[in-house]
Amino acid sequence: MILLKQFGELDISTRKESDNMKLKIKLPLLFLVMFIVFMASIGIYLKFIFAEYSPISSSLLDPSYIVLLLPIFAIACFIFIILIMYIHFCIEEPIRLLNSRLERINIVHPLPPLALRSNDEIGDLYNHFNNMEKRLQLAHKEQMDMIAAIAHDLKAPLTSINGFAELLAMQKGLPENEKQEYYELIQKKSKYMAELINDFVSFIKEKLNLESMTVKPVNASKLFENIALEYEHELSGFDYELIYKHLFKENMMLMVNEIMIGRVFGNLFSNVVRYGGKNELKVYMTGYSQGAYAYFEIEDNGIGVPDKDISSLFLKFFTVDKSRQIENGGIGLGLASCKSIIEYHGGEIYAYSSEYGGLGIKFSLPLVQH
Repeated sequence: MILLKQFGELDISTRKESDNMKLKIKLPLLFLVMFIVFMASIGIYLKFIFAEYSPISSSLLDPSYIVLLLPIFAIACFIFIILIMYIHFCIEEPIRLLNSRLERINIVHPLPPLALRSNDEIGDLYNHFNNMEKRLQLAHKEQMDMIAAIAHDLKAPLTSINGFAELLAMQKGLPENEKQEYYELIQKKSKYMAELINDFVSFIKEKLNLESMTVKPVNASKLFENIALEYEHELSGFDYELIYKHLFKENMMLMVNEIMIGRVFGNLFSNVVRYGGKNELKVYMTGYSQGAYAYFEIEDNGIGVPDKDISSLFLKFFTVDKSRQIENGGIGLGLASCKSIIEYHGGEIYAYSSEYGGLGIKFSLPLVQH
């Protein structure tokens, strides 16, 4: 097995060296063939010209004919040498360096960015390669953050469950009311863990669904009004008030997946209910168009979010207050999900401190251009 493995590694390294040799040999051979064909064409052409219009002998071995060809030959040689040098230093060498970089790419310990060699297509290729490395590193970081967040969020309730279970097992003479309290706490923590796992599974499924998402034209004003009516009734059940208005024209159409956009509104209103933090909560929903986009804003007069946390709200598993998260539910995936859906539609979403005192969320969706 060891011999086979070593042979395989040797075979791979041999193939890499062979490919490099091919790359180094192909271009000079190509230009040599081109040069021979070019010179043969010039020779045949001049022979024809001399034979038709010149008293000079058209024999290929005639000294006068050869003397006339020498300057042309020298100029052609010079041009082809310059061309070969240009191809080598401006195309072959950058591609070789890029291939070498691909073999050494490291997500955990990133290499310094590739230095731009030019502002042409090769420079663009280097830019795209640098951006690709950044995206890979960001994806790796998000994966590590996601694993750490899940482990952290599961560890806290699991520790509580283990603690209460040990108390019930060790202290046999506990009063019934105290035992019941512990059972209820275990049940609450177990339910929270189940919700956390369900939310995570739903988030993954949603990401997969986005990749096969289909869109169709939807009237902007009708979409706004349907959402407003739905959540006006829902918020009234909590004694909250929804105030809404829009400035969409009747013929304005959005190219969206209505189910996915409905989930965005659902997540945003759910956050308002969970984290508004006021008994007499008011929610303000506004819609308008500007340029090629339709804009939707959802604001509230609740307790809001500290300014230092606003830029982090759309990160996966980010929560402003862990204790409030456990009490009210949610694991910090709602706004991350909204961001994914909106960006898949070609829009943008961001948070800000509302003029009403609470949090504001604004997102855009592209309008259908007539």
